Amino acid sequence: MALRTSLILILLLSAMSIQMPANNTGDNPSNNSSSATMAERLIHQAYQSIDEGTLPGYKVFRNAIVGYARLLNSGSLQPEKQIITVIDFSLPSSQKRMWIIDLDTHTLRTHTYVAHGRNSGSLYAESFSNRPESYQSSLGFYKTGATYHGKHGLSLRLEGMEPGINDKAFERAIVMHGADYVSEEFINANGRLGRSHGCPAVPSHQRDAIINTLKNGTVMFIYHPDRSYQQQSRLLATPIGQEEAKVISELL
Repeated sequence: MALRTSLILILLLSAMSIQMPANNTGDNPSNNSSSATMAERLIHQAYQSIDEGTLPGYKVFRNAIVGYARLLNSGSLQPEKQIITVIDFSLPSSQKRMWIIDLDTHTLRTHTYVAHGRNSGSLYAESFSNRPESYQSSLGFYKTGATYHGKHGLSLRLEGMEPGINDKAFERAIVMHGADYVSEEFINANGRLGRSHGCPAVPSHQRDAIINTLKNGTVMFIYHPDRSYQQQSRLLATPIGQEEAKVISELL
């Protein structure tokens, strides 16, 4: 009788242990889902608090934040300033399509014009390349580096952070610099901005202020709904996980 009772107790305890949830919350899909939902909510709240009427489209903003968080989580960034620059090349060059956003204060620092590469298109940027001498713009995430003085005056080095997409930026001398062809006067005369050799060129009169704000470790995201980029980008290919969600909550 005692043996039978002991066997029954063992079977009951075994059944209870099978039904117990795992202690490792990272392996629980429901926890991943709730973390992603919270992260999406934080991104949306930040978008609204900054002033969504003057920002890029929500999808562009959201992708910029997710990629930024993944770069932080990977250890690729140690930014001194929580500033992100977003460029939307789906817009014509006759529109202001560059935003400098301070995520620490939830403010828009600058909204201005930016040029694309001469072989990327005329009014619209439509073709992109990572190839040297292509004179096309490259999409994706960049980290800003040091400044230097070149033929365009004060300029800002850019490091492409996406292999096969923009990682030849240094080899191609893709930098941010000022240019006289990035101006409303040029637009009024030509219907579009002038074009660079692939660099994101900005208005000459704003050059110094922009470059000094962005230098030394801030993030730049150049967006376009280009199918090839969407398929290749490792920073935007997967849903938000718990680790990215935690970084987003700290960031926003």
